[in-house]
Amino acid sequence: MHNFGVGSWLHRRMSKSGTKLALIAGDRKISYAELTERADKLANALRLRGVRRSDRVAYLGENDPSFVETFFACGLLGAIFVPLNTRLAAPELKFQLEDSGARLLINGAELEALATAAATGAAVNRRIVVGAAPETEATGVEDYDTVLKQTPPNFIDESITLSDPGMILYTSGTTGFPKGALLTHGNITWNCMNTLVDVDLNRNDVALMISPLFHAASLDMGLLPMLLKGGTVVLEAKFDPGRALTLIQEHKVTTLNGVPTTFQMLCEHPAWASTDISSLEKLTCGGSAIPTRVIEAYEARDIGFTSCYGMTEASPGVTMLPIERSREKIGSAGLPHFFTDMRIADPLGAPVAPGEVGEIQISGPNVISQYWNRAQETRDSYAEGGWFRSGDMGYTDTEGFLFVSDRLKDMIISGGENIYPAEVEAAILQLDTVASVAVIGVPDEKWGEVPKAIITLHAGSTLTQEDLRSHLEGKLARYKIPKAVVFVDDMPRTASGKIRKRDLRQQFSA
Repeated sequence: MHNFGVGSWLHRRMSKSGTKLALIAGDRKISYAELTERADKLANALRLRGVRRSDRVAYLGENDPSFVETFFACGLLGAIFVPLNTRLAAPELKFQLEDSGARLLINGAELEALATAAATGAAVNRRIVVGAAPETEATGVEDYDTVLKQTPPNFIDESITLSDPGMILYTSGTTGFPKGALLTHGNITWNCMNTLVDVDLNRNDVALMISPLFHAASLDMGLLPMLLKGGTVVLEAKFDPGRALTLIQEHKVTTLNGVPTTFQMLCEHPAWASTDISSLEKLTCGGSAIPTRVIEAYEARDIGFTSCYGMTEASPGVTMLPIERSREKIGSAGLPHFFTDMRIADPLGAPVAPGEVGEIQISGPNVISQYWNRAQETRDSYAEGGWFRSGDMGYTDTEGFLFVSDRLKDMIISGGENIYPAEVEAAILQLDTVASVAVIGVPDEKWGEVPKAIITLHAGSTLTQEDLRSHLEGKLARYKIPKAVVFVDDMPRTASGKIRKRDLRQQFSA
């Protein structure tokens, strides 16, 4: 076999686990042999439709076997997989399609209207729809199942190395435009190795995927390590805590990834006490700190957490907290992954002593080397010695355990979704009535944080919260739209005229 990238994994795994269940999605149960055959068919179908090495193939849809098949089909061809966030608005998706240069889009039928709007005017000239035959005979639009039925499952053994590009994951930019993190096959592979070393997954594990696969954490630390080990993955299109509890009991789920909100909603559901969740062994939580009451709810049922810290640019794992030290090191994001190095640096790039706050910087084979078509942003993101600058602030204790203390880039994390204030502020400033705006994150019991907008209006102008939401609807994903708006006469500013967000947080954090 000449393919040493992720595209070869299914074929390598099939020889060991062909009859074993790889995926469960609703009533569908797909073995490793069937999944491999379907990925082969799709790879051939994509090649027949002009997809070649390094071409970009985008996917817009909920958690579904077709997502997995598309990922591996791209890996077989040497094409670059571009998963899109289903929660984004059409203009946001259109930007990512145009920026990546994707000419083929696979989308779920449930998102057909959104896909059509996003692809209109972009470079996309072919679409394949999953879940239902397209209602119209539009040129270049085909049905996914029909495409697979008409294509032979010939194995394509393209020569792929670990240094070849494998996936573009978009991460929100501080300037209002997202950047495409270009993950190589090696980045993905080494991240999976880190996960397997620190989480100790095995072929008997059953993972429930309730977080969207378009997120690096779900895909690269949830789905892919499980398939690499030959375990079984239960796919859920949308997260519903009651149904998730049912699936844990029904399939004897052993591992679950999520954000604090996910685990909070599970333990606060009425069925929590009556559901058998004794099979759960490995819970991994990222995104932000886990509330103590949530930790205690799981500990009461003899289940512990592994906390972690990461980012898309690290594929995404950076640190993980060993479960046996979760109570002792409460609030910590843990130690660096086995094949990943981390340091805390001062503004000049020099390492600081334990206990001192500085920027978290990362190095390792799981860390990207570039952003897609963003040469300047790429240069700006690396310190001397090749250390990736995370933009997050933190410190380590004397044992090297990381504690994240602040976000240098003012990023808001709401229910596991990243929100960059500059993007929201730019959309609000399109209103002629707005003189200035600052968006901050404020605590929220359910989502961890939600955005709040502080606005000054031009003299004589009026604006209501309902007017603002109406303006932003369709321009931004709904989770990015401020949940509260405060109108002020003036903004606190620095000598250079910049808004002092720290002052606004102190005043309006409630």
